[in-house]
Amino acid sequence: MKLYHGSTMIVRKPSVKRGRVTTDFGQGFYLTTSLEQAQRWALLKQRRENSKRAMVSVFDFDETMLTDISYSVLQYDGPTEDWLNFVVQNRKGENTHSYDYVMGPVANDQLYATISLYEKGALTAEAAIVQLKTHVLFNQLSCHTDKAVRSLQFVESVQIL
Repeated sequence: MKLYHGSTMIVRKPSVKRGRVTTDFGQGFYLTTSLEQAQRWALLKQRRENSKRAMVSVFDFDETMLTDISYSVLQYDGPTEDWLNFVVQNRKGENTHSYDYVMGPVANDQLYATISLYEKGALTAEAAIVQLKTHVLFNQLSCHTDKAVRSLQFVESVQIL
């Protein structure tokens, strides 16, 4: 399977230590199955960092790793209450886990308002999930161990113009 990572630089050798701790699935190296999502992320990072370029690095990933018993994997098939609580805990920096991989929907900026309302108690989990399902949700795979990132095979990096 092809996976994409949006950044302001070419990423040949991913690192789990460079990512922020307070992200959807915790500190790690994040990729998406959607080229469009990776391009959007690269452009967003370019604007935030006032960088001269936006890059998408492409990786091959053997998806059988997600069912290989030598890896610890957490996988969500869409927005669920468990996924929502996991994302909220990670974004608050309250969750530490030992998964090699976590795969599930991207809780991007479009979804953040709904997640914030849930966090504040203004929406129930059920209401938040109904709202989240009205959006196009892209998948993301996050690698949280050196063992996990070594399973990624760099293909190329492409500059977004």
